[in-house]
Amino acid sequence: MFLSVVIPTYNRLPILEKCLRALESQRLAAPISNYEVVVVDDGSTDDTVAWLGRHQADLPHVRLVQQDHGGPAEGRNRGVDHARGDVIVFIDSDLVVTEDFLLSHANQLNQSWQERGDRLCFTYGAVINTANFEDPTSEPHKLRDLSWAYFATGNVAIDREVLERSGLFDTRFRLYGWEDLELGERLRQMGVVLVRCPAAVGYHWHPPLSLEQVPRLIAVEGSGPRWVWSSTKNTPPGGCGSSFNSPSSTGCSGSY
Repeated sequence: MFLSVVIPTYNRLPILEKCLRALESQRLAAPISNYEVVVVDDGSTDDTVAWLGRHQADLPHVRLVQQDHGGPAEGRNRGVDHARGDVIVFIDSDLVVTEDFLLSHANQLNQSWQERGDRLCFTYGAVINTANFEDPTSEPHKLRDLSWAYFATGNVAIDREVLERSGLFDTRFRLYGWEDLELGERLRQMGVVLVRCPAAVGYHWHPPLSLEQVPRLIAVEGSGPRWVWSSTKNTPPGGCGSSFNSPSSTGCSGSY
């Protein structure tokens, strides 16, 4: 099993560095034969691209792909296009994973494929939110970290052929969150099932909300649901829980 971890990023260098160093420290065993980390820079204006160039020797699994600023949906699709693996793992650039992260996804996928007799499933790992930038993995698991999301790109792994058959992400979504909700609904309609994988743990750096952020968050949340409702042909969306909730209220990925 060759895993491609696809990470779109935009101006997130400090936490991206922690994310990538954690991915370079993975413990490997069967069924994993190899892995890569495809970082798609979405037109960052910080030092992300230059820093990755300076640290190529420290990050042997990382491959950089660049695009003009087009949003996370476009970035994830481009990452899949450039990926070499037969399994795609999606995480956000502000997620710091444990050393058994990839192996946990691989083992659970392999077991589920054998039990089912097909590959129509994806694994969904655990996401623990933390505001502790210096030591994110010290955060304990909390009740509010639980999510009812169906398919959220903060921590999922899926067979590449199944993903490509779904049509990938709808690039009309240029803001955060809703693109994975809509794709999750299409996967559900294909009969692709969610398999929980609590051993694949990622710590999501989630700094406290400031009052200055509220107006933009209201605007972002208001722009998303209408797309989802129309794109699923009036089927009540279920990608972020059984009711029509927003990404922020269900724990779906809200940053990239």
